[in-house]
Amino acid sequence: MTSPQDRLRNVVGDRTAKKLESAFDMTTADDLLRHYPRRYVALGQLSDLSELQVGQYATVLARVSEVKTHTYPSRRRPGKRDSRTEVVITDGTGRLTATFFNQTWRGEQLKFDTVGLFAGTVGEFRGSLQLTHPLFEALESDGEPAGTSRIARGIIPIYPATAAVDSFALEKCVAMVLDTIDPLDDPLPPSVRTDRNLPDIATAFEFIHRPRSAEQWQSARDRFRFEEAFLLQTVFARRRAALEHDPAVARPPRAGGLRDRFAERLPFDLTAGQRSVLDEISRDLERTHPMHRLLQGEVGSGKTVVALLAMLQVVDAGAQAVLLAPTEVLAAQHYRAVTSLLGDLAQSGMLGGADGATRVQLLTGSMGAKARNASLLDIASGAAGIVVGTHALLQEHVQFADLGLVVVDEQHRFGVEQRAALADRSEVRPHTLVMTATPIPRTVAMTVFGDLETSTLRELPAGRKEIQTTVVPDGRQAWVDRVWERVREEVARGRQAYVVVSRIGGEDGTESDRKALLDVFAELSAGPLVGLRVGMLHGRMASDEKDATMTAFAAGELDVLVATTVIEVGVDVPNATVMVVMDAERFGISQLHQLRGRVGRGSEPGLCLLMTSSAEDTPAWERLSAVASTTDGFELSSVDLELRHEGDVLGTRQSGIRSSLRLLSVVRDEEVIADARVAALQLIADDPELADHPTLAAAVHELEATEQAEFMERT
Repeated sequence: MTSPQDRLRNVVGDRTAKKLESAFDMTTADDLLRHYPRRYVALGQLSDLSELQVGQYATVLARVSEVKTHTYPSRRRPGKRDSRTEVVITDGTGRLTATFFNQTWRGEQLKFDTVGLFAGTVGEFRGSLQLTHPLFEALESDGEPAGTSRIARGIIPIYPATAAVDSFALEKCVAMVLDTIDPLDDPLPPSVRTDRNLPDIATAFEFIHRPRSAEQWQSARDRFRFEEAFLLQTVFARRRAALEHDPAVARPPRAGGLRDRFAERLPFDLTAGQRSVLDEISRDLERTHPMHRLLQGEVGSGKTVVALLAMLQVVDAGAQAVLLAPTEVLAAQHYRAVTSLLGDLAQSGMLGGADGATRVQLLTGSMGAKARNASLLDIASGAAGIVVGTHALLQEHVQFADLGLVVVDEQHRFGVEQRAALADRSEVRPHTLVMTATPIPRTVAMTVFGDLETSTLRELPAGRKEIQTTVVPDGRQAWVDRVWERVREEVARGRQAYVVVSRIGGEDGTESDRKALLDVFAELSAGPLVGLRVGMLHGRMASDEKDATMTAFAAGELDVLVATTVIEVGVDVPNATVMVVMDAERFGISQLHQLRGRVGRGSEPGLCLLMTSSAEDTPAWERLSAVASTTDGFELSSVDLELRHEGDVLGTRQSGIRSSLRLLSVVRDEEVIADARVAALQLIADDPELADHPTLAAAVHELEATEQAEFMERT
C-alpha cells in the first residue's frame, strides 16, 4: 500500500520518479495526486479529422493507414543524418499526418492498422494538416487503452505535461498511486464538507483523475478549490486568534499631547474618511491586544497623515513608532515629509524645539557610520520617538527603548514574516499598521492580507484637482513634439515635471526596444528640453546623491526630473503638474495609477501622458486606455485583477501562498474565498488549537512551514 508521503520512486520506479521530479518538482505520492488535469476530453467529443483547424488542440481516435521514414543530411550535425517519420492516420472522415523527428522507433510502434489516440496542436506543412510529435496511446484489440479504462469511462484527463513526461504517462503514474493508496485522512472537517455538498478526499481524488462524468470532475475541482481557500483562511484565522490572546501595551490618546497639537496645526481639515479611519486605529491602540490593521486607500487620499497621527498617539503614550519603507528613496521622502509636517514638534533637544517635542530619526543601509551610530543611539535611548527606515531596521542589532507601533508602507514588498520581524523581537508585541499605496481588490486583501483588519480611505482631500491622462502613440512625431511642448509650457508657468523611464541603461545585454534613462536624460537635455534644469534619479545612484536630487526637485531647483519608478510611492512635490511615462506599456495598471498620483497634488490640475509604441488593437493599448479612462483606483484595481496572471497578483513576496494554490484563483474565486473565510473563522472560534482536527492542523502547519522556509531563503 502507498501513503501520501511515500517517495514516488517506491511507487512508480526510480527512473520515472526522477523524470517527475525534474519536470514538476514532485517527490511524494501526494505531489503527484495534486498534479490535477488541466482539462478533460470526452470521447464523444473527439475531433473529427475533417473538422480540424490550424492552431486547434485536438485529440483524435484514428487508425494508421501509412508509415514512411525519410532520412536526410543533418544541418545540426555535419556528416550525420536525421530522420523524419510520417504516419498517416484516418478516422473515416479525413486524413492527417503525424510527424516525428529522429524517432525511427515510431515505425515499429505505429504499424499499419494500429488504432490509437493522438493528441496535439494542429499545424500545417506544404498545404496539409499535421501533428508534430503528438501524444499517442495505442488501443488494445478490445478497444481500451493499454492498462487503463478510459474508454469505458468515456473521459480522458489531459495533464500539464512536458516533452519528457507526457499526459498519458502522467495518467498511468497517477493510476498506480490511486490503485495502491492507503485510506486517506481528510483535512476538511465533515461538517464543512456536508454544508457545501463536497466529496471526501478519497472520492475527490478518484473523481478528478478518473471521472466517469463531467459532474464528477467538476465536483472534485470544487472540493479541492475550496480546500485550498479553507487552508489559507485557517492560517489567517489562527493568526488573528493568536493576536487576540497576545498581550500589548495600551497606547491611549493624551489630551493636549503631540497628536492634538499637530492636528490643530494642519492647514486643512481631515476628510470624513480620515477621521473615521483614525478613530478605528485609535480604538485599536487603546486595547491591550496588538492592533493588526491594513490601511488601504486611493492615491493621494491622505494615508500618511493618518499614519502620522497614529504614531504621535503612541509617542504621547511614552513609546516609539517606526515607519518602515521598501526603498531608501521612499524612506528619505517619508523622513523629510514627517519632519516638515511636524516642524518644531520634531525638534526635541534642539534650539527652537517646542515644549514636549519628540525627535525623528532616519535609518537606512547606506548611511555613513557617524550618522548611523547617532541614529542607533537615539533609537536605543528612546530619544527618537519616530524612526523612519528601510530593511536596515529589521537587523538584530537595532534596539528600541519601547517600540509601540510599527507602520509598514507595504506596496506588496514585505511578506508576513518581514512584517513580523520587528514585532517578534519585542517582549511585548507592538501594534502594527500596514499601508498599501493603491487600492486592492477584496480577494487580494483576503488572500494576501487575510490576517489583518481592513480600513479603507475612498475620499480625496478637498481641493485636490483632477488628473487628465492621455495615451500618446510615440510613432506619431507631431504628438511626441506636442508632449515636450506641454512640458515646457508647464515649466514656463512655474511648474515642474516628471519623466518616468522603465530602465536605467548601461547594463550588459541592453534591451534596444526600451528607452533607457541615461539616454533619455541626455536626449532631452540637449534636445526638446534644452535650457531647462533637468535632473535624474535612479536606484544605482549613491544615497546622498539621490537625497540631494530629490531635495533639489522638492525645493524647485530643478524643472524636470527624469526618473525610474523610485518615485512611484510617497514622493510629494505639490508643484509638479505633469508626468510623461516613456514605454508606458511596460508598466502595470496599478503602477501607472500610482505613478500619476505624483502630480496634481497641489492647487493646479495634473496631466499624465502615457507614451507607447503599442498598436491600438493590442492588450497593452487596452490597459493604457483603462488607466486614461478613469482616476478611480478601486475601479482600476478590478480591471487590473482581470487582466493579470495569478502569480503577478500575489507577487513574489507571497510565493509561499502562491505555490499552495493549484486550482484556486484569486482573480476569479471571490465567492469561494469569502465562504472559506467564514468557515475558517467559525472553526477557529470553536477550536482555536485545532485539537479536534489533527489532519487539518498538520496541513496548516505544512503551509505555514512552506511560507516560513521561502521567506528564510529570500532573506
